[in-house]
Amino acid sequence: MIRVLLADDQSLVRAGFKALLDAQPDIEVAGEAADGDEAVRLVRQLRPDVVLMDIRMPVLDGLEATRRVTGDAALDGVKVVMLTTFELDEYVFEAIRSGASGFLVKDTEPEELLRAVRAVVAGDALLSPGVTRRLIGEFAARSKEPAAAEALSELTEREREVMALVGIGLSNEEIARRLVVSPLTAKTHVSRTMVKLGARDRAQLVVLAYESGLVRPGWLG
Repeated sequence: MIRVLLADDQSLVRAGFKALLDAQPDIEVAGEAADGDEAVRLVRQLRPDVVLMDIRMPVLDGLEATRRVTGDAALDGVKVVMLTTFELDEYVFEAIRSGASGFLVKDTEPEELLRAVRAVVAGDALLSPGVTRRLIGEFAARSKEPAAAEALSELTEREREVMALVGIGLSNEEIARRLVVSPLTAKTHVSRTMVKLGARDRAQLVVLAYESGLVRPGWLG
């Protein structure tokens, strides 16, 4: 059973999400929070698998709440998905850098919400190729200067190649086709790269690809 915590200051939004999620045989809503401070407290208390976290909330905003959750080693298994009203919310890139596994627009289709919850639990980043190119490409341009190349020194040439493809938004299946390998082999390369770089998930790998200078904004592959 996938346990979800809803964190949003709009009760109607929470009610709608709760009705949809609780109707699924493999998902249950473990708790609800109306502000970021309450969200962090409930995450520590309930240890949900996924937190659907609104970016803009009173008391403590979703961005800081996400930092506190992802920065707590005791909560390492908790995945945070940011909720935003606009697809290109200015805080989304910073949220992903802070450890969020991706984001959803609040008016997303019900099927997409359910797919998203299941996807992040499975370890996938909630960043579609199109959104990755548009969002990460735009905001990476405003981020800090690329880190030294030594940051990637532990990676093999193939792992660097795979990381670059992840950085431009390709799925494991697309990477497999590009490199003419099996999807399982592509997934293995991605997993090993994440372990070597200490990335929480695929979303963090995307950010590291840009911050290391391996991928430059505007390069679509």
